[in-house]
Order: sequence, then C-alpha cells, then structure tokens
Amino acid sequence: MLMLFSFEVTAQSPHETPVGRWRTFSDVTGKENGAVEIVANNGELLGRVIAGTKPNFETELCDKCPGERHNKPMKGLLVISGVRRKGEEWGGGEILDPDIGKVYRVKLRLADNGNKLLVRGYLGISLLGRTQTWVRIE
Repeated sequence: MLMLFSFEVTAQSPHETPVGRWRTFSDVTGKENGAVEIVANNGELLGRVIAGTKPNFETELCDKCPGERHNKPMKGLLVISGVRRKGEEWGGGEILDPDIGKVYRVKLRLADNGNKLLVRGYLGISLLGRTQTWVRIE
C-alpha cells in the first residue's frame, strides 16, 4: 500500500526543471511560433529549435543570426545556452531571438506546476526586457 501511495505522489508531482519540450509563443502576437527542446548538459541547460510554424521551416536558415549561427538551419539551432539553476529560477546564460538576430541574457522560471515556463530575455538588468510564456509539450 505504501508503494502505491508513493507512486501516486510521484505521478502527480509537478515538473521540477525546464528540461523538456516547449511550445513557444510570440510575446507580440501571442500566436504559437514553434517549439524548443531544453536538455541538461553537465548542469547547464541548452535549448534548440525543434519545430516552427513557417511553411519553409525545414529548409529555413537563420540569416539574421550573429556569428557562427549566421545562415545555419533553424531546425536544431541553439537558442538557449549557459543557463544554470539559481534558487527557484535558472539564469546566467543567453537566449537568441532568431527572428531579429539579437542575443539577450535570460532567466527561466517554472509556473503552473511546471507546465509553463516564463522566459525573460533582457539587456543589462532584468527590468529591461520582455517575457514569453512557453507551454510544456507532454
């Protein structure tokens, strides 16, 4: 009986990290614009684009991306890097907005029992930025 109770608690427990697949939404239009998969690598979170909503997503290149990501395929593009846990949130890394080619500092915070991810990209201090809400893909 105790094992069954433990299983039920585990099965209903919230997601505790941003690791997983996320549907992404534009903070300007509110429309879905793709999906990102976040993985953990030696304590660092990395996020790559796994889906897009544009008809040419499979062949689209990031022509606005800076540096080594310039003209790389959107599918598989590294958009989150260097992020580590800092208390109740994750930060210290960067996020790339491939639509405009800008790189921002980033903070990630789970919401709604781990089913939503608040992604805050900013310059300098966190107050100077914008937040997107991503939804976990089960």
